Amino acid sequence: MKRYLILFLVFSMTLSQQALGWGRRGHDAIAYIAECNLTKKAKKNIAKYLHYSIVYYSSWMDDYRHTPQYRQTSEWHMAAVDENFNYTETVRSPQGDVVCELENAIAKLKNYKQLDDSTVAVNLKYIIHLTGDMHCPAHIFYPNKKIWYTIKENGKTYTYHSTWDTGIIENREKWSYTEFEQQLDRCSKQEKKRISDGTPREWFHETAVDCQHIYDMAPEGSNLGNDFMNEAQPLVESQILKAGYRLARILNELFN
Repeated sequence: MKRYLILFLVFSMTLSQQALGWGRRGHDAIAYIAECNLTKKAKKNIAKYLHYSIVYYSSWMDDYRHTPQYRQTSEWHMAAVDENFNYTETVRSPQGDVVCELENAIAKLKNYKQLDDSTVAVNLKYIIHLTGDMHCPAHIFYPNKKIWYTIKENGKTYTYHSTWDTGIIENREKWSYTEFEQQLDRCSKQEKKRISDGTPREWFHETAVDCQHIYDMAPEGSNLGNDFMNEAQPLVESQILKAGYRLARILNELFN
């Protein structure tokens, strides 16, 4: 337990400075896939609390995380798993993490008609962003696995974390967020239901299992090339699509 806590303290000190989740394009793509799968009733009810599309607010948490009012949210963007890849609260930051805060926001909005408009709006923004973040491959803290280090790409040095947040999307795919939806959102109704079934904790477990190998793909100091991008691109696309469908399911259940 002591070893686990020490590892997490190191992780937490780095987290607030580096962990930004998907870049704006990735978050926009997730939100737009979700928006295209909202029911008319859910979309109408959500519009009572947000002035613009949910896409407009997809990166709101990143934009406001360093302001005094929302500084407590700066560590909400990642979470830890145990040796069996299950979400664990044992080493959770005292200020919260992506799983527990998503669960908290969902729980609050189950009775959204009893809340004031500003409380509904801010929790909507949390759900829109955190559902995306929990599907980012680099947003899992694994025990005994180093996740903060640098790599090289085209002769330049980057954090490996930022490669998954923005690098793969920005350098490999030049799609707009609407093109992401057009290219990826092609599942049948049955496939969408299968993907969106489950709970946030189950989704985070699945993400941890599916993404554990990314640190073997490019160890510290690696020089990333086309082979890496060819392997990474399908994983990024899959995680964006899952996050979009699951965000749609959350919002439909809350506001339908």
